[in-house]
Amino acid sequence: MLQMWGGVECTINRVEDGFHTQLDRSGHLERDCDLARFAGLGLRTLRQPVLWEQIAPDGLEGADWSWPDRRMAALRQLGVAPIVGLVHHGSGPRHTSLLDPAFATGLAEYAGAVAARYPWVERWTPVNEPLTTARFSALYGIWYPHQRDDVGFVRVLLNECRATVLAMAAIRRVNPRAQLVQTDDLGRSDGTAEMASTVAFYNERRWLAWDLLCGRVGPAHPMYRYMICSGATASEIDWFVEHSCPPDVIGVNFYVTSDRWIDHRVERYPGRPQGGHAARPFVDIEAVRVLAMPALGLETLLAEAWQRYGIPIAVTEAHIDAGREDQLRWLHEIWRAAEQARAGGADVIAVTAWALLGAFDWNCLLGACHGYYEPGAFDVRSPWPRPTALAALVGELAAGQTPSHPVLQGDGWWRRAERFTSRPVTLPGGVTPLALYRRDVQPETMTPILIIGAGGTLGRAFATVCQRRHLALRVVEREDLDIADAAAVAVALDRWQPWAVVNAGGYADIDAAESDGEHCWRENTLGPTVLARECARRGIALLTFSSDQVFDNRAARPWVESDATAPLNEYGRSQAAAETAVLDAHPAAMVVRTSALFGPWDHDNFLARALDTVARGETFAAADNVRISPTYVPDLVNVCVDLLIDREAGRWHLASPGDVSGFEFASLAAVAAGLDTALLRRCRGSELGETAPRPRYGVLGSERASLMAPLEHALARFIDERRVRAEPEREIRTATSGAAPR
Repeated sequence: MLQMWGGVECTINRVEDGFHTQLDRSGHLERDCDLARFAGLGLRTLRQPVLWEQIAPDGLEGADWSWPDRRMAALRQLGVAPIVGLVHHGSGPRHTSLLDPAFATGLAEYAGAVAARYPWVERWTPVNEPLTTARFSALYGIWYPHQRDDVGFVRVLLNECRATVLAMAAIRRVNPRAQLVQTDDLGRSDGTAEMASTVAFYNERRWLAWDLLCGRVGPAHPMYRYMICSGATASEIDWFVEHSCPPDVIGVNFYVTSDRWIDHRVERYPGRPQGGHAARPFVDIEAVRVLAMPALGLETLLAEAWQRYGIPIAVTEAHIDAGREDQLRWLHEIWRAAEQARAGGADVIAVTAWALLGAFDWNCLLGACHGYYEPGAFDVRSPWPRPTALAALVGELAAGQTPSHPVLQGDGWWRRAERFTSRPVTLPGGVTPLALYRRDVQPETMTPILIIGAGGTLGRAFATVCQRRHLALRVVEREDLDIADAAAVAVALDRWQPWAVVNAGGYADIDAAESDGEHCWRENTLGPTVLARECARRGIALLTFSSDQVFDNRAARPWVESDATAPLNEYGRSQAAAETAVLDAHPAAMVVRTSALFGPWDHDNFLARALDTVARGETFAAADNVRISPTYVPDLVNVCVDLLIDREAGRWHLASPGDVSGFEFASLAAVAAGLDTALLRRCRGSELGETAPRPRYGVLGSERASLMAPLEHALARFIDERRVRAEPEREIRTATSGAAPR
């Protein structure tokens, strides 16, 4: 049976004089209880870091074993077998580097000490991804020691592989049964006929670390001449033949960007960095972004590795930075590929759910600390790691169960037409660009999300986001479904059989509600309550919305989910009552409080009106007597969809972190848009016709998680989106006036 392993992103890489430590950023260093979380998913094997730079940064004599001692003891107690990693995309402690000849002997000394301390450990990865690390550190110059040539690349690779051999020798002196699990990226390259020699070189180079360890690199090896020309000596290469240390498990790390396309037609890819030289430049791009249908799937690559080495194989990293549905689809696809390779005769033993706690700043290859986070099976943006839908899938696969989440019915973005960043390329003998989808899965056959109130700001936004994320949906206008009518709701739910319902409608006029209370309460309280009862009867997830108007003026800090409600106006009272009624009727429902929506898909929000008015050269008045946390609609909806997929429940506060008045908000936006802030006029809310009392401090915080991007980030994207959307309109207006468009 195929096993499910797990692993935590644990890179300690060096950029110039700074060390970037993933274990610290995820909080895993401080949480011994994480191991029980992982075991609770059914994982019985875990890639466990005992990293040289962390444990013995100043040498073995000063090593601090307290952290690994606790972790290794806990793993034994939990019945989880570790695969101990010693260097993960690192270059060793500060006193050494990947170019230092002493790196290999230093790591071997450290490995012997670790083995002596934990003699029962049987599986080891002394150096993670040596070939990939050599590329990033010495060919591309991204990581320390920042070299950018083939000489450095070959030197680093030889050093890492020599360190692996010596480390395993030291470990096996303690435990002769110790096994080497050697990981690396197995991505394959394709390219234009003009780049055939480069493609062939890349496809041979990807095996080089494993071939060195297996003692296969001699004068007849395709990479031998390259290594000699890049500074390696024959004796250095022969040393690996004499000290052969073949892996006991080939660890394949495979990402959506692993397969590459090499193209000499650089003009097809404007803005992409170029490789090669002046006489023959080329672009090295993700194959998934170019090929109409990639030539090989992972199952073929696994079979290729099995045929080459005849050594058991594990997929040792499987992760993607994407919406939650695509994270599920990617892991499931990797699992199926491993099963297919097994069915074809390859000895594939496991798939690893990598980045169980997510990862930071891999979108810039760890070249800087921007704080960009991509969740994993757990999301660490909560006070304690919050299990996501990925955790449930990992548990199902580990237990041999059939995955159950309905979003798995859809295709991941890597199988959809929007993946292309340039005109698709068809390989000789391949399929046409029309063959982009699995024809057996179409949206109309997928279990949908039902969006109620589709004509409003939130309803339109949910429809847009679900379509972009290839989530099946059904939309209904408020006038077509009276959610206060239980019989009508029952008919709609039975007709469409959704797995989730989003109530995006409701009464939204705060001031009018003061004199129109009956209508407000019917729309905002009775309707959601009826909807909750009917969804609860059918086991359907429900998302409905509330706002900051459920609070009063008592707080001087952001409101959190557990704060007592005390609304000041009729609108807020209807929402507070709805929250309680909905969660009483359907405890698994989710109630999202949000505030001051702004977004690029409608022109009737406060910020759009402010910018449009100022852009016309007119004065715009904005209140300065209420503090708010403006919320960017695309971020709100995407986070809500993730939480729905995660089956989250209860009250959630989702607002872009920020604390501004309406006047300050409009001013920030005007500055970002390059408009004249002098046209903005500060005033009180009463001057704008506001009649309902409002909380003077309506800023929303959260005690459950911080999932929304900061206001300044959201505002910058809003302005960019407005500019992009304005360009076609400007061209149309110019063309119809008789002038040539730009």
